[in-house]
Amino acid sequence: MRLLGQDSHFIVLINNLEAINNMTTTTKINGLDMDQFNGTVEAIKNDPTLARFQWRAQNRWVDGSENRTKIKGFYGAGQEDTSRAEAWEFVNGEPPVLLGSNEGANPVEFLLHALAGCVTTTFVLSAASRGISIESISTTLEGDMDLQGFLDLDANVTPGYENIKVKMDVNANCSDSELDELIEYARTHSPVSQTISRPVPITIERAAVAAA
Repeated sequence: MRLLGQDSHFIVLINNLEAINNMTTTTKINGLDMDQFNGTVEAIKNDPTLARFQWRAQNRWVDGSENRTKIKGFYGAGQEDTSRAEAWEFVNGEPPVLLGSNEGANPVEFLLHALAGCVTTTFVLSAASRGISIESISTTLEGDMDLQGFLDLDANVTPGYENIKVKMDVNANCSDSELDELIEYARTHSPVSQTISRPVPITIERAAVAAA
């Protein structure tokens, strides 16, 4: 009888633990915490100033075509972020044909990386908000450029990409029309996509020099 009593108490304990677990279980779609997402959306609706973010980067020239960028702090949700213990460092380089030694991907290739990452994240988040589960996404990007503009050899050639083509191979539990809607949403709502597809003011100036 004592063992039976212990078993009964054990069963009650298990049931209680399961109940607690069910109470604290979050809804996740595509690896994203939708409870947190919905809470963020509601918080911004109540206070739009929380949507203001400032991203930052610091770059240092090393030698030749090599320079390095560190990224750590940013401002967002009404405060300075302190979640990152260490900065990330990214190495910018060039291939030998452009006087480099393949120290790293070059800046215009990093732009493709940034575009791919932002479009993918926007796509995944939008799909999750619609209850669409994604099994896989593979994206390829190509950008065409004429260096005559960069080298100031032809005034009629604009420096930079002439066009960028993004192809997304997506496997998800939705119809083709829903996939097309998600892709269009990603194109029109990805911050990186919208930054490079419309005129954005860029100011480049000398840093202030401290008085002697």
